[in-house]
Amino acid sequence: MSLRLGDIAPNFQAETSVGPIDFYEYIDGGWAVLYSHPSDYTPVCTTELGRTAQLKSEFEKRNVKVLALSVDSVEDHLNWIKDINETQNTSVEFPIIADKDRSIAELYDMIHPNASVTATVRSVFIVGPDKKVKLTLTYPASTGRNFNEILRVIDSLQLTDEYSVATPADWSDGQDVIVVPAIKTEDIPAKFPKGFTEIKPYLRVTPQPNK
Repeated sequence: MSLRLGDIAPNFQAETSVGPIDFYEYIDGGWAVLYSHPSDYTPVCTTELGRTAQLKSEFEKRNVKVLALSVDSVEDHLNWIKDINETQNTSVEFPIIADKDRSIAELYDMIHPNASVTATVRSVFIVGPDKKVKLTLTYPASTGRNFNEILRVIDSLQLTDEYSVATPADWSDGQDVIVVPAIKTEDIPAKFPKGFTEIKPYLRVTPQPNK
């Protein structure tokens, strides 16, 4: 199964480092980041899980629940977490899913045979409150993820979900945004009272509306 943007993220039940969870119950109408790792006790993954734990407050203020996944056991996860906490100077508290039978990895198409027949690639799924897939990213096993970029994308997704705007290249929270083409220029002042600049008829920018 290949999940595409706008698809409903499949529900699942799993054993994790914090006990059994139901995915839908865990995210509880909020946003979620679900991401996979090739295996436990790997160096890049250790830094990624540590970085996620360090960003706990950033995810919380965005109402985002985080779940990681590996094909190893809960026991392995719990022992690995000790290493992560020690080496990354943090405390991993979010669930790490034990997907020993690879059922969730298969459900979310996290195994790419041309990369590895058995190990999951570095997949990232951002899921919205409507349980739809809002973003997918796939990294090779050798390349660690950029979590500042993941937070930036969440900021953009949450902003554009609420307002009729899009975010330009390299946008970060607080910068000007683009008014979507569906809004007529004469209707912009009523929707965006902070003003706007028309660079081209199809390119109109306005200050970020929720700042």
